[in-house]
Amino acid sequence: MSLPSATELYDVIDATWPAAAVSECGPFRIREGKGGGKRVSAATCSGPFEEADIAAAEAAMRALGQGALFQVRAGDEALDAALAARGYEVIDPVTMYAAKAEDIATELPPRTAAIQAWEPLQIMREIWAAGGIDEARIDVMFRACKPKTGFVSRWRDKPAGASFCAMHKGISMVHAVEILPFQRRQGVGRWLMRRAAYWTLDNGGHTLSVICTNENAAANGLYASLGMTVVGQYHYRILSD
Repeated sequence: MSLPSATELYDVIDATWPAAAVSECGPFRIREGKGGGKRVSAATCSGPFEEADIAAAEAAMRALGQGALFQVRAGDEALDAALAARGYEVIDPVTMYAAKAEDIATELPPRTAAIQAWEPLQIMREIWAAGGIDEARIDVMFRACKPKTGFVSRWRDKPAGASFCAMHKGISMVHAVEILPFQRRQGVGRWLMRRAAYWTLDNGGHTLSVICTNENAAANGLYASLGMTVVGQYHYRILSD
């Protein structure tokens, strides 16, 4: 079994971290994020476009009370150039990783290192809030496809971290990995990822995936050290009002 393509992972992202609503505006898909972050608020392009189509997409996003924001994916070179010419700036380049779940599920975490919990426990909400993952993003989790779950970590008798995972067509994607600062560099993130891999296999899945901003050196290092493979990238273009 081969790893998923970038195009397949784009679909997994949309299913496991969905917008509140989507609509079509010419060749652009408009997402209503309701405060849930860039992934659920950015427009994407599905085919050839004209300058007028970009303007229409901008108007549609502003009608939702959102700024002009586009996600630029593989094959979107023409869009990238057109947005740059309109004054859009690159923000938050992202790397997508994937691995066979069986290759990550090689060591069962200690019992309290990654406890399955859904719906979110109060301690999970507190851990996420400490990392800037607010209620609007937790609402995204509730909208996500099933199967899905959360994990909470307790390490050295203290709360340590939390994560969320959902599966689409056999591919799980881990989101909202947050480790409390005093518990970092102790392997908590590794345990959460391994536990997500076991959950994937237990629920009939075959692949574990995750996305990470390029600036998050620690997280990128973790996913690389687990043997996960880079399968694609994307970035955003934003227009400062």
